This record gives sequence, C-alpha cells and structure tokens, in this order.
Amino acid sequence: MKLSAHQPQYLPWLGYFHKLAQSDIFVFLDNVQYKKREFQNRNKILTSSGPLWLTVPVRTRGKFEQLIKDVEIDNSVDWRKAHFESIRNNYGRAPFFKEHEPFFTSVYKKEWLKLAELNIYIVIYILSYLEIPVKVVFESALAAEGVKTARLVSICKKNKASIYLSGAGAKDYLEEEQFKEAGINLEYQVFKHPVYPQLLPGFVPDLSVIDLLFNRGKESIKIIREGKI
Repeated sequence: MKLSAHQPQYLPWLGYFHKLAQSDIFVFLDNVQYKKREFQNRNKILTSSGPLWLTVPVRTRGKFEQLIKDVEIDNSVDWRKAHFESIRNNYGRAPFFKEHEPFFTSVYKKEWLKLAELNIYIVIYILSYLEIPVKVVFESALAAEGVKTARLVSICKKNKASIYLSGAGAKDYLEEEQFKEAGINLEYQVFKHPVYPQLLPGFVPDLSVIDLLFNRGKESIKIIREGKI
C-alpha cells in the first residue's frame, strides 16, 4: 500500500496530481501549521501578459500558528468574482473550458469560509474527472503522533501503508532511518513536467493543473503520468 501526503493547495500544479496518481492513499495534511507565501492559498494561470497569480485572501493577523484546517477566508474582498473572471477571460477559448465551466461557476458563486474546504473540494473534483482511484484521508481524523518525519511515519502506520511516496524536495530534511526502522519503504517522486499545447505561443510550465485540463481534457491524466503528449 503506497501512501503520499501533502497540504491542501489551491488549484494545484501538475506535480501534485502526479503524486496522487502514483498513490493508493493520499492524506491531506490539514492538521499542520499554515504557511504564508506558499501554494496553500494561491497558484498561477496563463494570460497574454504571462503567468498571473490567483490568491485567495485569508485571515492571518494574530494567527501565526494556526492550522491549515482553521484558516479562514477573508470574504470582505471580492476575490471570487476576480478569480472566475480571470479564468474565464483567459481560458474561454480553450478546447475543454466549457466542459468545466459549470463546476467553476458553482465554486465561485459559493461563499467559502475555510480555505482547506475550498481547496479540497476542487481537488476532489479534478480527481474524479481524471479518474484517479486514490483513497483520500484527512490527517485531522487520524490523531497522528510526533513531528516532522515521525509524524509521517505515524500517518503511514495508521493507514497500514508499506510505502511512503515523498516529494523529491524532501530529501534535504527527511530522516530516512525512521522509515527503515518502522519497516516502511521510502520512495521519492520522479516527475517530468510535460510540454503540451497552450493557447499562446511557446510554453510556460508550473501553472495550475486547470491550464492542462482546459487545453487537453481527459487526455490530461495520461500526460501527467507519462510526462508527454
């Protein structure tokens, strides 16, 4: 049983779904500390002027150690209208935009209160569309023990996972010996970013997965898995 884990991200990039597609179980790390200026509340889409950040405003003042599951969205800012218009204006001509328009219309009509709920709702929709048969678990429901590597080992044990799939960037800080002592095999994700036709000339990598979905539709999962068209 192969398990991977990650914080819930907003409109995640392709590598996020590549990890999901390689896993039997995926754990949303909603019970860890929220970090500013990462991808938990923002991501990029492509515009005629280049990549554009879409950022969900959140309440962080005086909440320096809040957990991801507790992060509140600041709805005093009309971010939903701005995000949907940016997506529609820049992808309205994409081959598969109309297929997804009803879903995103409903997403941005709803007044979301918690960031994690918004992020997870979108990820679950994309998982269903791409037909990725991964079991989704919430860390907050696991009562995991320890911190850092020990916490990941605990998560694996609670889900009876024999393999932990980690992002390649974690090589710098994971204590690999802890996995070995627990009888859990540690693997690192190998992701090759694909190049695919976008609406504009050239190619811009590292965008939200919706850039791929709107341009390639159901073929997206094959492209994510194989790193090529």
